[in-house]
Amino acid sequence: MRLLNRLNQFQRLWQPSSGAPQQTTVAELAARCFCSERHTRSLLRQLEAAGWLSWQAQSGRGKRGTLRFLVTPQSVRASMMEQVLNQGEHHNALTLAQLAPEQLRHLLTPFLGGQWQNDTPTLRIPYYRPLEPLTPGFLPGRAEQHLAGQIFAGLTRFDAASLRPQGDMAHHWDISSDGLIWRFYLRPTLHWHDGKPVETGQLLASLNQLLAVPALRQLFASVKAVDSPHAQCLRFTLFRPDYWLAWRLASYCSFLAHPQSNQTGCGPFRLTGFSPELVRLESHEFYHLQHPLLKAVEYWITPLLFDRALGTSCRHPVQIALGQEEELANLRPISNSVSLGFCYLGVRQGGRLSPAQARRLISLIRESGMIEALPLDEGLITPSREMLPGWALPLWTPEAVTLPPRLTLFYHLPVELHVMAQQLREQLAILGCELTVHFHDAKNWDGCGELDSADIVMGDRLIGEAPEYTLEQWLRCDALWPHLLTPSQQHHLHATLDSVQRYPDDETRNTALKAVFYELMSDGVITPLFNYRYQISAPPGINGVELNARGWFDFTRAWLPPPASGEEAG
Repeated sequence: MRLLNRLNQFQRLWQPSSGAPQQTTVAELAARCFCSERHTRSLLRQLEAAGWLSWQAQSGRGKRGTLRFLVTPQSVRASMMEQVLNQGEHHNALTLAQLAPEQLRHLLTPFLGGQWQNDTPTLRIPYYRPLEPLTPGFLPGRAEQHLAGQIFAGLTRFDAASLRPQGDMAHHWDISSDGLIWRFYLRPTLHWHDGKPVETGQLLASLNQLLAVPALRQLFASVKAVDSPHAQCLRFTLFRPDYWLAWRLASYCSFLAHPQSNQTGCGPFRLTGFSPELVRLESHEFYHLQHPLLKAVEYWITPLLFDRALGTSCRHPVQIALGQEEELANLRPISNSVSLGFCYLGVRQGGRLSPAQARRLISLIRESGMIEALPLDEGLITPSREMLPGWALPLWTPEAVTLPPRLTLFYHLPVELHVMAQQLREQLAILGCELTVHFHDAKNWDGCGELDSADIVMGDRLIGEAPEYTLEQWLRCDALWPHLLTPSQQHHLHATLDSVQRYPDDETRNTALKAVFYELMSDGVITPLFNYRYQISAPPGINGVELNARGWFDFTRAWLPPPASGEEAG
């Protein structure tokens, strides 16, 4: 990159005096730039022509000339970034940004938020951590789960306007009278992100790949076989009725990628760049549903953006802000909600805590004000009063039981549970119970080999667009439950879930699942602790932003007004 080399040389000339005028010789400048005197004279002419500096040489060998700087390296870098971004060269912009990581925050902020670059509406989102690979199947983070739904498509899809799954790659489906045969009829206009038509055989192969994943095999335990009886149709044959099937296929983990390329889908956006520093999506021209109004969405990732004063997405992962540095004072909340997902506490069954002791522990947490006293930003969390709206927590008669002298707690992210674990340890010490605390540095329980030694666990349960179904999926697939329940309890739970899924009526199925969770809560197996308050803030000009169930927003609905006539933002 020639611009980068020129900037490097300019930086070397600048550094000795930090921009103050210099009395120097061409030989000294050549040594500083690691090049010949002839090349140095050529470089000075080029930089002078660019308006970066002025060079007044003195006649005579060894005479000192005067070097004056007209711009700073930081302003040159910002100008270069704007130039390459306007040309769509986002990777070159990233290379330029990496030159001075200590200045990266100030360098990036003018280019974040909604921008028209090279006549292209682009949304740039600052983000606080690298993203996990975006492939079909279960993903640990909210951002990854959201992006999977933007990149991939499923046979069905959840829509914010409806409580039931809608057609996606399948325009409709039908079910046999006994609930054992489901036929999904495919749209004839499906295309992969590479522009090639989607073949029914490819979707069949992708489905079989998903069904081979152990966790997804549990999710689709009722599926006996999937085949294609004729073109544009996929048929599911079941062992037993499962009226959650359309919900299971609409979950982000069941979306389908090309069988030979697991990052190629046919969702509204295609993945065009993925690195620890930058993730870029571009709209899919052949998308079969509503076409995005944004051309590109970029995640600019750097820990240096983790700064409360900056006002970016890094104030907290559940509170996203979009905008340029000069706009931050004008940011306003444009969408907020209390998450349906929750942080929870679970008690291992058949271990040191009896059901009565488990209930005593949960009552202690609720009645002590421990959650309300967490030293967190006001408005960030709210104590859970129910598991889902209308799913009340059980009320217990106080039981005079003594807790065991020693207990072990395992917990994973989010960071609020660090504080919660310490608060719980202090409270239990007052009661004469020593709590040993172990932190599993992840967003779920996968890879936690010592979980069997836990008496108590704390974690985070994300809730997707269909809350009742999401909780059923949690019971079936999460690595937590085999460690929390005894083998007989686990067997009984799955038999109960198989019975619940047989109800064709949505309301009856939801009511039956509610009873399952009420029993688990009544026995002191699980209880929600607190919910997050999701929030998105943006300056005027970013439109169509509305929070979804994961605390993000549908990129297909966001849009930017065009720049004023004769102007281009950026």
